[in-house]
Amino acid sequence: MSYRLGVDVGGTFTDLLLINEETGATHTAKVPSTPEDSSIGVLNGIARICDESGIDPTAINRVMHGTTVATNAVLTGRGAVVGLVTTAGYEDTLQVARSYCPGGLGGWVSFIKNPLLAPLELTIGAHERLASDGNVIRALDVDRLREDLQALHARGGIQALTICFINAYINGEHERQARDIAAQIFSDIPISISSDVVPEMQEYERTETTVVNSYVRPEVATYVRNLQAALEERMGGNTQLAILRSDGGLASARAAEESPVNLLMSGPAGGVAGAIYFCSRAGFDNILTFDMGGTSTDVALIQNSRARVRRETIVGDVRVRAPSVDVRTVGAGGGSIAFVPELTGALRVGPESAGAVPGPACYMKGGLEPTVCDANVVLGYLPADVQLGGKMQINHDASEAAVQKVADAMGIPLMEAAEGIVRIVNESMFGALRLVSVEQGYDPRDFALVGFGGAGPLHANALGILTNAWPVIVPPGPGVLCAYGDATTQVQDEAARTYLMMAGDLTNEKLLADLKELQARAGESLVADGIPANTHEVTFQADLRYAGQAFQITVDFTEAELRERGVALLTDAFDAEHEQLFTFKLGDGHEVLMIRAVAKARTAAIAELQVGAAGNSLEDCKIHESRFYAGGSWHDNTLYDRSKLHEGLVVPGPAIINEMDSTTVILPGYEARVDAVGNLLITPAA
Repeated sequence: MSYRLGVDVGGTFTDLLLINEETGATHTAKVPSTPEDSSIGVLNGIARICDESGIDPTAINRVMHGTTVATNAVLTGRGAVVGLVTTAGYEDTLQVARSYCPGGLGGWVSFIKNPLLAPLELTIGAHERLASDGNVIRALDVDRLREDLQALHARGGIQALTICFINAYINGEHERQARDIAAQIFSDIPISISSDVVPEMQEYERTETTVVNSYVRPEVATYVRNLQAALEERMGGNTQLAILRSDGGLASARAAEESPVNLLMSGPAGGVAGAIYFCSRAGFDNILTFDMGGTSTDVALIQNSRARVRRETIVGDVRVRAPSVDVRTVGAGGGSIAFVPELTGALRVGPESAGAVPGPACYMKGGLEPTVCDANVVLGYLPADVQLGGKMQINHDASEAAVQKVADAMGIPLMEAAEGIVRIVNESMFGALRLVSVEQGYDPRDFALVGFGGAGPLHANALGILTNAWPVIVPPGPGVLCAYGDATTQVQDEAARTYLMMAGDLTNEKLLADLKELQARAGESLVADGIPANTHEVTFQADLRYAGQAFQITVDFTEAELRERGVALLTDAFDAEHEQLFTFKLGDGHEVLMIRAVAKARTAAIAELQVGAAGNSLEDCKIHESRFYAGGSWHDNTLYDRSKLHEGLVVPGPAIINEMDSTTVILPGYEARVDAVGNLLITPAA
């Protein structure tokens, strides 16, 4: 038997999913995250899931891992001390930036800019210059650069080096020369050059992206190497470690070490990949997703079973030119703290979270503040005999005591306070869903809504009512769906080049020839990781704009589509997307800014998940009777065991469906049926 393991590290729990590739059987586990060193939680989880499943760790041959190491390094300022080498006269590129201040006019008064990731005192200018077409105007002054690098090295403390020259996206020869010289002087630190990391136009974005790559590179490299070593020690030397990229693909351990800037949104991308995996098999190609964890909720829009990918990633106030799934995040999670400010007396929920430590009051880990999780316990959505993460007991009395603080502060009954907390957090998530749907020109009613994460299924039915997006889908293993996404996606890499050509001047033959060159470059990384070229699946992208615009839209296409329709394929797709977003299109004057090839490794298929026991009646799936509070009154309901439900069964609301990693609430007037894939489909009762 061969197994693959998906691992996702969240703010509260680390989720693990072990899949038997031959039978499709799965085993899940949740363990508390360890913010001080996330690898500890990963290894604890591996030990638990192997112990509970009785599977020998050496039978696991692939580990796919979504990580927040790079993200946390940026958010907490724990990255490396970065030295920067740029073209002489352009040393202040990061300082000038785009003259943009968050918050509009008010931001000029209140905004305090964070320290630059590559300070000016550690920046030197190399005497060289390339023209905009890549021709050499001034050759690199090698001797002077060596002297300046030696002086920079003598300052001490530099932990990573970035090299970014003007117009190097067209011709990276000077950067490569500078890297070779720097490697002789800075022999023990990583060196990143922009022509490798992001060979795209716009000097500030290219410099910032390469600097961020250097900033997180030492910490990510240490984490990946230590985890790889620990996995090899426990599982033998044949285990392959892959890290989830921000765009939903996987990077090998080697690629993750070299280009960690592509991992900044690694965590949220896993949930999107998992949702696509289950929903596409059930025939739902257009979905809205919300992943509600302990700290935040991530939302995304998927069309035609393909996630929308933007060509930039934003973490805090850092904006880099790296592809990422278009996920929007709101500070609304199960651990979000409810409070009543004295000034207004109005109930607020989040964005501050109790996190894994001390956690909600019901965890009994020292948390005393009322959280969304505690409100769900008080309302009866999380019955007292349910164990969070399969192991963690919850304490109803502790939750009541915490939520009572809100009730007392507002002078209202306890149940009204608890329901108010849940309603406010639901509205916060609804607002985030509008960002990716209504504000992008999409009607939520044209999509199904997918709720997952440890807390998502508790709120899924209520979010369906707010969005009017039906059915509401709760996939199998919703609490570990990010880990499922990690385990079922593909290793990928890409190659790009700046194009700057008017579509009207571009022939089909030239475009195809240039894309084929990029295809070969994109596949080199996969071949270096032992993935043969004949197993690569290649798609293409082009960034277009109307001449004179300051932004672009990315169009995806295949070689077959390009051969059939030619360059018109790109312009027609751009016009359609432009009209979707901005309600108009010009129809001509298209400029192609970038082209790229994306190579993915074809992975072995896994057997489909087996759902329930076909002979079970609904009565056989019952755990016990219970009740919960909704809409201002109590409702008697039944608690069901999801592992016993099978296709064809319909669960009428009010009801609660329990499983190891999550709990699904079916509100009065609604029902849930199980489809062939194992999804719960919640709809208004007939």
